[in-house]
Amino acid sequence: MTGRLRTSAMRIHVGKESALTCWGRLILCVMLLNCTQYLGKKAPLDAAEDLHSYANNADVRVTHVDLDLHVDFDVKQLRGNCTLELAGESGELVLDTRELVIDKVEAAVSEQEFLDVEYELGEHDPVLGAPLRITLGGANRVRVHYATGLGASGLQWLTPRQTAGGEQPFLYTQSQAIHARSWIPLQDTPAVRATYSARIRTPRNLLAVMSAEMLSGTERTGEYKFTMPLAIPSYLIALAVGDIGFSPMSERTGVFAEHAMLASAAREFEDTEDMMQAVEQMYGPYRWGRYDILVLPPSFPFGGMENPRLTFVSPTVITGDKSLVSLIAHELAHSWSGNLVTNATWRDFWLNEGFTVYLEERIQEQVFGSDRSAMEALLEVEGLKREMADMDERDQILHVDLRGRDPDDGFTGVPYAKGAMFLRTLEKAVGRPVFDAYLRSYFEEFAFKSLTTGEFAKHLKENLLNRHPGDVQEISVEEWLQQPRLPTKRHEPESAELQQVVKLSKTWVDGAVDTQDLPVDSWTTQHWLRFLRVLPEDLPMERMEELDKAFRLTHSGNAEILSAWFLLSIRSGYNGTDEALEPFLLKVGRRKFVGPLYKELVKAGRYKDKIQQIYRKARPGYHPVLLQTLDPVLGWDIAGTPEY
Repeated sequence: MTGRLRTSAMRIHVGKESALTCWGRLILCVMLLNCTQYLGKKAPLDAAEDLHSYANNADVRVTHVDLDLHVDFDVKQLRGNCTLELAGESGELVLDTRELVIDKVEAAVSEQEFLDVEYELGEHDPVLGAPLRITLGGANRVRVHYATGLGASGLQWLTPRQTAGGEQPFLYTQSQAIHARSWIPLQDTPAVRATYSARIRTPRNLLAVMSAEMLSGTERTGEYKFTMPLAIPSYLIALAVGDIGFSPMSERTGVFAEHAMLASAAREFEDTEDMMQAVEQMYGPYRWGRYDILVLPPSFPFGGMENPRLTFVSPTVITGDKSLVSLIAHELAHSWSGNLVTNATWRDFWLNEGFTVYLEERIQEQVFGSDRSAMEALLEVEGLKREMADMDERDQILHVDLRGRDPDDGFTGVPYAKGAMFLRTLEKAVGRPVFDAYLRSYFEEFAFKSLTTGEFAKHLKENLLNRHPGDVQEISVEEWLQQPRLPTKRHEPESAELQQVVKLSKTWVDGAVDTQDLPVDSWTTQHWLRFLRVLPEDLPMERMEELDKAFRLTHSGNAEILSAWFLLSIRSGYNGTDEALEPFLLKVGRRKFVGPLYKELVKAGRYKDKIQQIYRKARPGYHPVLLQTLDPVLGWDIAGTPEY
């Protein structure tokens, strides 16, 4: 997944003397007490217990999930049943749920008839949801009849006006990290891998797609069947329903999208097959059959989500010049790092994302050249350094301690960029051929398994470090995995292209280079991002206007460039972007862009009333994950009303 902005599921607002505030203060005290209790302690590297799941998977484990669901857009609800096949012996099965309405639970032994059994839905926790305890009595199959709640955090229901077509509604899921439990009762932990099948019933004029093989095809019948015969963790189960079409790109790749953007998406992502072949040559065969891409409406809160066989992506990556297709390389790379070899708990999240960023850079280098890859790596690392400057030290650790916290708190740039830097440092120490051989063996040995950081560290020591002691003697694995900050012994990416942009930026600011002489015709998105990010925040208004007039930055169709320009404008006080900013915030829900913009607007102060007006209009179209980030920033309480 690409969405690297910290969130907090616990929203406490101080200043209103209300019962809610009093309870919030009490909760805050308990949280602080817990933090004090564990201060200075490190989570054991080999700890396999998932602190974010109620599941008793050590006793009984779900091996297959079968869904039979009706999609009701009128009431914004999924309802039906979920049949779970089990392995292991236990008198009780404990599942994860969040705000599900349970109608009844049945159980059966082998192929016998399902009979009603006793169950208990436990107390609700604001982060973990509620445990569903089911009496098994020797059963190895369980069927839960249920419906989703209105606040399902893993579902986003869009009205027709929130789509590109403007005529039909749209639904999509986002299950990572622990949001699958909000639309499926299951063991919602990456430690449990299961196959799944599904029958999805929709309005007849809409198409359903899932992270699975389509057994029913793309003909619109109102009923669609799917199967995923390879065992995956729960966070990779995905569903989308909308007025979407399909365009093939190769025999095993294609694009699903709303019709208005289908052709442009297919052109933008036409190099996907080349990317697949590049990574296969380095790290082994692609094991998932097809690799298709679904372009979601712009409210999707992340850049992409690596659902197997069907990557979800934001339309903000479609620029017309393929300058942002590193996101496709990233989500494709997850087919090896994440989907094939998975983090066992969310404290091991860097095993998914650090490896994936490293593979992403290697894919980019193979397909688009070393200059492109170096620029993107440098921007990634510099973004990490900016983020870490204001980050609590406990969140700077790769093997992050998330006890008592929402796993979304770990979705910072650290597991991505610091994790990739660790692997890049190892590669430079032992040489690329040796490191590539090691990674290939790693993916082969742990294929379709969930891994802890401790298991990785042991494998690394036995299969790489001990075999090349002289090359890696200055690399401290413990420092990389367990300590905050960036280790002194590290490999920093370098880019001659971006170094030249920095020099050019300084000479332009000093007036030694005229605006019309900037060589922007040859610039990519990466050149522009570097240029804008090194400009001084107190740049005079006349220079901002000069840039805007010359290059129409306020009207850029590239969301990366536009958001960087908006940030600079807010910080410098340039009001030439004010009219364009509101439509952007109303349309785009990608957390990477929207979160920093709102934070800067609040910090600027002068936009207070205007911000609240915009947020009031935009909020209904934002994903629940984004609201977790923005509500505290804008001063809205958990009921969705402003407290300012």
